[in-house]
Amino acid sequence: MKIVVKKGEITEFRTEAVIVPCFEGRRELQGKVKLLDKKSGGLIKQIIGAGDFAGKLFELSVRYTGGIIPAKRIVLVGVGKKADFTTEKLRGAFATAARCVRSLKIKGFSTSLDFIFSNRPRDGIARAVVEGVSLGLYQYTSFKTIDRDKIRAIKKFTIIEENEKAYNIIRAAAKEAEIISCAVCFARDMVSAPGNEMTPTDMAHEARKIAKRRNVKLKVLNETEMNKIGMSAFLGVARGSEEPAKFIILEYRGGKKSDPPVALVGKGLTFDSGGISIKPSEKMDEMKSDMAGGAAVMGAIMAAADLSLKVNAVGLIPATENLPGGRAYKPGDILKSLSGQTIEVLSTDAEGRLILADALTYAGRFKPAAIIDLATLTGACVIALGDHVTGMMGTDDRLKHKIQDAANATDEKVWELPLWEDYHELIKSDVADYKNHGGRPGGAITAAAFLSKFVGKYPWVHLDIAGPAWLTRDKPYIPKGASGVGVRLMVQFLKDWQKRSKN
Repeated sequence: MKIVVKKGEITEFRTEAVIVPCFEGRRELQGKVKLLDKKSGGLIKQIIGAGDFAGKLFELSVRYTGGIIPAKRIVLVGVGKKADFTTEKLRGAFATAARCVRSLKIKGFSTSLDFIFSNRPRDGIARAVVEGVSLGLYQYTSFKTIDRDKIRAIKKFTIIEENEKAYNIIRAAAKEAEIISCAVCFARDMVSAPGNEMTPTDMAHEARKIAKRRNVKLKVLNETEMNKIGMSAFLGVARGSEEPAKFIILEYRGGKKSDPPVALVGKGLTFDSGGISIKPSEKMDEMKSDMAGGAAVMGAIMAAADLSLKVNAVGLIPATENLPGGRAYKPGDILKSLSGQTIEVLSTDAEGRLILADALTYAGRFKPAAIIDLATLTGACVIALGDHVTGMMGTDDRLKHKIQDAANATDEKVWELPLWEDYHELIKSDVADYKNHGGRPGGAITAAAFLSKFVGKYPWVHLDIAGPAWLTRDKPYIPKGASGVGVRLMVQFLKDWQKRSKN
């Protein structure tokens, strides 16, 4: 879909449909809405006056103009009460309206930010509108062959602005939001792909596409190279699969050469059967999504490069399958990690923390300013926080606060869980340094406690995205399935980090 910002007057713009957001309970029309109503012969006032539309959140009403104005249709969408307005609701409203327009079998539509947002910062409103439309229209149709010609898609979305100063602000904000949304959809595509089409090798191929961008370098370690440097925890997990493991290293250098990078580490289990500690068959198909952390990291590096952010960042993705083959690692095995510390395996279904252990240790080679890992790590985090919130744990309060700020700005919610010393006792092993499973109580926290042993001295935060990475029902701008969670959060974090680097 092409996103365009044009100079002009929305009431004079020829379009298949114009989206008009409306607050709930506002019978008196104002500004551009009032002008559009006047030009259309009082059509909007008639709809509201008849009680057909009240402006409730995500409420829709479509009316044909009969040629009175250049727009063929007016699509009213509710954004709820003005006192309760948020950019998150705005994203959802425009996503809802965009899908409605798509169902009408038309190829393009338009809007104006002047309808009800003339007194609000234009950049934030523009970003929310573009994100809502772009992310709300997402479809994963790569493997659809029957009736493919019936798949509907919007080709063009236009924002109309007549004010010169506002036009430049909106155009820049819309372009930024389009870039970030493309990165989110890139991650969604990767996570949605079936395990036979998104192997560790395929992930490395996707990384090569990102590496074609300016200031991005790629290095992929194979199993021989990983074995040579001692990544035995990672390779222990990989042993059960015929698919070769890959350690993907994406470096983006947009900042000063002397600035230490931010290291983003993403879990890349392209399929997780649980290994010998095999999972129940029900919903095992969803375990193709166990590489959502790796996909988010790749999407964040992609967006950082496309936005030319003035930061240095490195993305580290340990990619493998976890299968119960004849060479698979077993409960009771002891693995030696890259750090030199030993790990007793109690469950082969606690594999994510093993591959992350070596990746986190490897991150130290870059002498990073901070390390952040994203992983669909534990079902325990889903039990604790549900499907809509990322669990956050870490060793550095300032880093956690920066991530919380980014979460507030993007509405990708995070919630901190404690990482007290008591939990660390639960991962101590009788026969090795640590064990890879601390039991069911506090499972998300003991998993993070385990990871903390491999970070070294660097500021570190762990983000458990097991809940929001894969949704079983639609949200306003997130169709069910892969959400792409973490991409917008990390891009916002890097944007904020860029400001720090300038000071």
